[in-house]
Amino acid sequence: MRAGTYPRKPSLPWIPGNDVAGVVEQVGQFVSKFKKGDRVFTCGTITGGYAEYSVASENRVYHLPENLNYKQGSAIGIPYFTAYRALFHKAHVKAGETVLIHGASGGVGIAACQIARAYGLKVLGTAGTQEGLSLVQKNGAHKTFNHRETGYIDKIKDYTDGQGVDVIIEMLSNVNLSNDLQLLAAGGRVTIVGCRGSIEINPRDTMAKESSIIGVAFGTITEEDRLESAAVFFAGMEMGWLKPVVGPEYTLEKVAQAHEDIIKGPGTMGKMILTM
Repeated sequence: MRAGTYPRKPSLPWIPGNDVAGVVEQVGQFVSKFKKGDRVFTCGTITGGYAEYSVASENRVYHLPENLNYKQGSAIGIPYFTAYRALFHKAHVKAGETVLIHGASGGVGIAACQIARAYGLKVLGTAGTQEGLSLVQKNGAHKTFNHRETGYIDKIKDYTDGQGVDVIIEMLSNVNLSNDLQLLAAGGRVTIVGCRGSIEINPRDTMAKESSIIGVAFGTITEEDRLESAAVFFAGMEMGWLKPVVGPEYTLEKVAQAHEDIIKGPGTMGKMILTM
């Protein structure tokens, strides 16, 4: 979006940032769910999150439980809503199915691991470093694979006894989608969460298994879906399985560097956040 190559181009001046956490300073006349001094996190703002103060609609603000700090609170929003949407609203996963989270060490990936494990799925995850693999395993994966290793696709096939996986949550579809189609079981689904370009695939790879490729866009979520997701998250926070992993931290003044590190970095470890 900063480079102007994203499909949505907001008019300038524009302040980025959807997910923030902090203390309520003031509420509107008709706001009833919150009061000054409440600890909260958001999943969407009106005025942007890269700021010391931000304005958000009441239905985009949520109470932050005492067992999570503000840094963790800022890492809930889009990662967890997106992960839940990909798993349940789009892939329609069921307990007992096998899900592969392709690129599982980032914010959405960790959220997907935690949610899938809590709901009774067999969870496989990939990452590109040993640190990333350890992080993924600590956050719910039954088995991890290094997607930088030659032959890792075959290792996943062997692990599933050649049956493949039921669902793939894909963070880098422009690199992995063709391989993903080879990994699916009959009736398998790939949900596209992330993409940075084009890829050529053979549609025939979807035919024999009657597999599906499904796009995921957080911006299309309905209010009903949002309320359902939030209810799950609060249960997860109460039970203790929803634990956001905070990755690299930058001060607001270093935001340009943070963007460069996202784009050019070798891999992700948790949710990158800004502090102020």
